[in-house]
Parts: sequence; C-alpha cells; structure tokens
Amino acid sequence: MDFASAGACDCSGSRALSASIDRFIEQYFFRHPVNATFTGMRLHDHELPDWTREARDDELEEFDALTIALDDEHPPTEDWRQLAQDAGAVDALLARANMDIRQLEFESRFFHDKNPALWTGEAIFSIIALMLRPPASITDGVASMAMRMHEIPRFLADMPGTITEPMPAPWVARAVRECQAASRLMRSGVSRWLADHPIDADTVVWLQEAAEVAALAFDEARQWLEAQPEAPDASMVIGADAYAVLLARGHFCTETPGDLLDRVLAELPEAQARFAALADEVAGGPDALAAALAADHPSVEGYLQAYRDQWVACRRLADSHDLVEWGDLPVQYTPFPAWARDIAPDLYFLFYRSPAPYEPPTEHAYLVTPVDATLAPEEQARRVQLWNHSAITLNHVVHHGALGHHVQNWHAIHRSTSRLGTIAAVDCASRIGMFQGGTMAEGWACYATELADELGFLTPLAQASEQQSRVRMLARVIVDIRLHTGAWSIHEAEAFYVQEVGMPRAAAIGEVVKNTMFPGTAVMYWLGTQRILQLRADLQSRVGAAFSLRRFHDALLRRGSIPVPLAAHLLLAESL
Repeated sequence: MDFASAGACDCSGSRALSASIDRFIEQYFFRHPVNATFTGMRLHDHELPDWTREARDDELEEFDALTIALDDEHPPTEDWRQLAQDAGAVDALLARANMDIRQLEFESRFFHDKNPALWTGEAIFSIIALMLRPPASITDGVASMAMRMHEIPRFLADMPGTITEPMPAPWVARAVRECQAASRLMRSGVSRWLADHPIDADTVVWLQEAAEVAALAFDEARQWLEAQPEAPDASMVIGADAYAVLLARGHFCTETPGDLLDRVLAELPEAQARFAALADEVAGGPDALAAALAADHPSVEGYLQAYRDQWVACRRLADSHDLVEWGDLPVQYTPFPAWARDIAPDLYFLFYRSPAPYEPPTEHAYLVTPVDATLAPEEQARRVQLWNHSAITLNHVVHHGALGHHVQNWHAIHRSTSRLGTIAAVDCASRIGMFQGGTMAEGWACYATELADELGFLTPLAQASEQQSRVRMLARVIVDIRLHTGAWSIHEAEAFYVQEVGMPRAAAIGEVVKNTMFPGTAVMYWLGTQRILQLRADLQSRVGAAFSLRRFHDALLRRGSIPVPLAAHLLLAESL
C-alpha cells in the first residue's frame, strides 16, 4: 500500500461484526457502569460497580470465558500486515491487554485494595456524570441520579472491608477532601442544579431526599477515613515487575523501564538548556518568566472571548497548513456552572472532558474558570493573570480544546476503525476508561502543541512556557519510573522536582502524590509524543517528497485511542 496516496486501510467492514468484541464491551460496561455513563451508554446509569473481592474474583472468571471467545473468533497473531487489515483482530488484541491490566490491578492490591480516593471519586462522579450530561429525558436523568444516590451507602460501606492494605496518608487526605466536597454537592449543589432544569416540585423533593441519603454516606465514609491510624509503612509504589506489565500491556511498549529512563535522562539537559535560553530571551530569566506570563493576560471584559478567538486562530492554522481533518464539533467555552464552583477545586473536575462517543453533541461545552462581576476586583485580576494568554493558548486551546484532544476525540468517535479505540480515552471518574488509550490521547495532545510551535503559532512567551512544560514532562517520567521501580524514595522524588525542575516544595509534594496514585501514567505523555514524532520521521523517510502531514495525521488518528506503539506497527505495515 502506498502511504503517500492513502490515509489508512478501509477496515470499516470488519469493525461492526464481531460477536466476541460485542461480548467484551458488554462485560466492560457491566463492570464499569460509571464509565458507561461518561461514554454515553445509558443502560447502567442507575448503577454503581461492585468492587468487593468476591465480585472481582467473579470478574476474573469472566476474563477466562471472554479470552476463549476472542481467541476463537480472532486467533492471536503477530502478523502486522494482517492486523493492519483486520480491525476486529486489533480490538481482540486490545481486549486481551485490557483484561491483563485489570487483572494486574486486582492482584497487585495497589488500587481498589488500598486507595480510598478511587472509591470516593467513583461515587461522587457517578452523580456528577449525570449532572454534566443528563440524558435526553430529564425525568430519566433524575431517576437515575436518585437510584445512584441510594446506592452510594452500599458502595461506600464496601470500602472498609475491601481495603485490606495500609492506606498512604496522602491518598486518605484526598479521599477526605472528596467526601467533604461530595457532602456540599449533595446538600446544596444538587438544589442549584435542579433550579436550572424544569422539574416538578414533588420530583425536586424526592431527589433532595435521595441526595441527603448520599450525603450521610459520604459523612460516614469521611469519619471512618479520619479515624484510621496513619500507616507509615504504606507503600506508594507498585514495584518493578508490575510497572513493566503496565508498560508492555498498557502502552504496548517493548522497551524496558531502564531503556526508557536512559532516553529521558539523555533528553533532559538539552530541554533544560533550551528553556533557560528562552526564558532569558523573553523575560530575563526563569525566575522572571512567571511574572511576565501573568502580566500578559486578557482583560476581564475580554476574558471569554480570548478563548474563542484563539480557538478560531488554531483552526485557521490547521486549515492553512492542511494539517488534519478537523471535524464538525465546535467548542463552546463557558464558565463552570454555579452548582460546580464550590466543589471543583477539591475534585478531579476537568475543564475539558471528552465528548461521549455514544451521544456525540452538536456543540461541546468546555468549562473554564469564571471571571465576572460577582468577584472582587482583586480576585478578577488574580484569575486573568492565572489564565493568561499563554495558558489559554497552550492548555485550553491547542492541547485540549482544539488541535489536541478535541480533534483526536472527534476522530476516535467518528473515524476510528477500532471500537475499543472509540471508548478507551473517555474521561471518567478518576482516569480515562482504559489504560490503553493514554499514549494516543496524551501523546497526540502534546504532539499537537509541539506542532503548533513548529509552525510558528506560539508567541515567544508561550514558547518559553511550553518549553518549561516539556522539562516538567521529562521530569515526571523520570520520577514515574524511578519511584515505581524502587530506585527512589518519596523524598528523593520530591527533592528532584525542587532541585531539577524548580518546583516549590508544596507543588513538588503534590506532584509526587499524583505520580504515586496511577503508576505508568506520567510516562504516557512523553512516550506517545516521541513515538508519534518517530513514526512521522520513519514514514517521511520512506516516501520522501510525497509525504503529507494531512494524510499521516488522519491515518494515525483514524486508528482511534489505541496505544501509539501499536498504531505505529499498523501504519508501518500499511505502507509496505
């Protein structure tokens, strides 16, 4: 196949017909009902998962039956040319890997058995998912919310008996904050949400009563968490063997953690030197850069319009360079709803959530920090300085709302040849739906920002800020690998962030806590970005002057949210 003249193989014929993939997806949503809601699959909107040890043992038995069905219909193969032409076989490959990661999570005792924030996050976002995106029938949405609220006591009551491992204090602290936020949401936020929806008075009372049931359950969970003795021996690292499985089965990475570490350590000095040079050039040095960035901000009156203007400019950049099929899902930047403003800072409450692939909207709401007349002038000033022009461009436009996540999500929803690639990177309660979606989702978004820089879209200030982000990305990979493979202690990781990246100590401590909770996550940003750049170079060298960025990008994104190393194998096989 001539890669220069074709975007990707036509796998759509094999995408729709696979009984074993149907069965796998059905089981996945049954076991992950909150993920199903975020995905737009409404069958389980009223349910919460069962995370007891008995239920997980049952799930492991289900994996055995699913594997047999997958192997019968799609026998395992390492023939990349065959896989490149058979989307069902690729999905079977991804399904097996997904079950391996889920089994690792169960057997490692690192996730459901010791992290209370997983539990509290799942419970509160089971309700927020419905508040953010209620179904077409608001009556059905309220009924599902009420049923889940009545399920929350059962779900949270399972936590003490299931968490059998010592709980790290920072994880407990996060879960406590989430319980507190959840209680506030149930006792006041739900009423604010109801005020924005046409619901009869009896239904309002019914939902408020259900919300109080949930609030009491969160109160009890918080009290239990606060009563637990501190566990100084609680491990916050998953271990070298498990980390290697996360790389191999989660990211389809064939390199060892040591190999990746060597590459990142070699890249860091050059990235640091470039950042220092850019900071000197635009602000007089790294210490002055933050002030220069803050000073370059929109007015209070033009705050929201600044987001919209940059989104339009980014779209024009893509069109003028013929970069990628953009899609037809416009973004509407809008302030956080009133019901969410009090709780968002204490939760995994994202500005941008991927559109629900089973319910794609005609316009996608992108939530931003509000700046309006209700705030004191000094708070208005603080917020526009925080979300300055560079932050808006890099974070809210290029990386998330435009060329990065949003364009990639549109392809995953509307063009993906992989059914699992359609749902894998959906933002859920505490993380994306499937670990396998990470390198494509985050790798493409980081690559998009590098592409914008390459094509001259960034101002000098934004270039310096983006280079600082690259240094931090490399540092997070180093910490991720060294921490979880046992080479570093928590304190060594914190010191590295302070000394090598220049983070304030409080920020460094928070960064390390994030590193500990989800091993193998920090590495996926860098791994995905570098593999996309490497694939682009490989294909460009094959076809020379006939290479087209547009065809390359469309071919890559058409694979959906699958591991970038896997997508690279498939695209290279197509171009032979």
